[in-house]
Amino acid sequence: MKITMDEKEILAMNKSFKILNKRRRKLLDNDRTRKLKDRVIKIRQYSIDHLEDLKETAIKRLNDNGIEVIYATDSTAALKAIYNLVKNEEGVAKSKSNTTSEIGITRFFKDKGIKLVETDLGDRIVQFTSKKKSSHPIGPAAHLNLEEIANIISDKFNRPVRCDPQEILDIVRQDVLGEIASCRVGITGANSLAAEDGSLVMVHNEGNISLVSMLDTHIIIVGLDKLVRTIEEAISVVKLETIYATGKTVPSYMNVISSPSKTADIEQVLLNGMYGASRVVVILLDNGRSAALNECGESLLCIGCGSCIVTCPIYNVLGYEFGYDRHLGGRGIVISRYLRDKDVCFQSGLFTCTLCGQCTLDCPMEIPTNQLIEKLRIQSVKSGILKEKHRKTANKIKKDGSPFS
Repeated sequence: MKITMDEKEILAMNKSFKILNKRRRKLLDNDRTRKLKDRVIKIRQYSIDHLEDLKETAIKRLNDNGIEVIYATDSTAALKAIYNLVKNEEGVAKSKSNTTSEIGITRFFKDKGIKLVETDLGDRIVQFTSKKKSSHPIGPAAHLNLEEIANIISDKFNRPVRCDPQEILDIVRQDVLGEIASCRVGITGANSLAAEDGSLVMVHNEGNISLVSMLDTHIIIVGLDKLVRTIEEAISVVKLETIYATGKTVPSYMNVISSPSKTADIEQVLLNGMYGASRVVVILLDNGRSAALNECGESLLCIGCGSCIVTCPIYNVLGYEFGYDRHLGGRGIVISRYLRDKDVCFQSGLFTCTLCGQCTLDCPMEIPTNQLIEKLRIQSVKSGILKEKHRKTANKIKKDGSPFS
């Protein structure tokens, strides 16, 4: 059953988007941002054009750095690999990650009886709701107003909670820290993977990734599309993502993970696991990205900022119904064709888009999403997957030469 947003949630999301858009406008219009945008477009285009070479380089460099790499062709392979790493755990801590949502890790862990602790404030709030759906890749709870959030927290902890953001934060933080204390495994995504350095770059504002990545085993799930050449390029990408996603020039934290925690302070004997993770495992995920590269390669330029949905006229009316999982909006519809199949792409809103192109105007990578959707519509119709009204109209034209007869 398709989960939809109600009117109150849409209005709350619209309000959040309006505040975000106002905050970032000045930054988007200055020369520094424009130069950064031009640089990142070139970085991402090179990465997409050389994806296979970067993948091979990344695997070698990561291994050289002491990081284990598991290449997963699809979500089933990724979940199997993750389960082999966590099957003896009662609970696992996780940071915000669209890629973990893509492979269905929450439901998978529930089915396996493993507690999953969301550590991002927005994700933790959403985890306590009945729908458990996020409305923005950076601000998961953007569709919930303060009163609703207070009620959600009150119901969860069976105590009165005021409509006070600081009180809510304090309650959730105490809960998360208590849950993490018993976890030995942490799972995160990564904003960029620097192939030549064998390093992963993660950005966050709450500090939760630092906590999660310091557990005994750190599992990092990252899509092939996050590959770039160097750390310097990775930093450029995440800076631009931050500007478009939050209206800030830099995030509070940038974590660079290049190996397990280690020290050589005792007679230069190299030892792992001083304070941080003694084991780091990267799940390098394809899951249809190679197929997308061949047919709709521009969709892989995405840096995950969510800018496209903030001003999308359809998303602002329908919310997360328009898109696929955490891949929201028109670009999410495009990529769903390759992450899943033609039917899912159709159900995600393939024929709902107006093709207005507003998403392209507001996309830092200038992804021509409307053109990609039009291309996929043609494929969908040819394969017999289309709206019933469209089918009837087409049949009328074939039979009578006109849709109006």
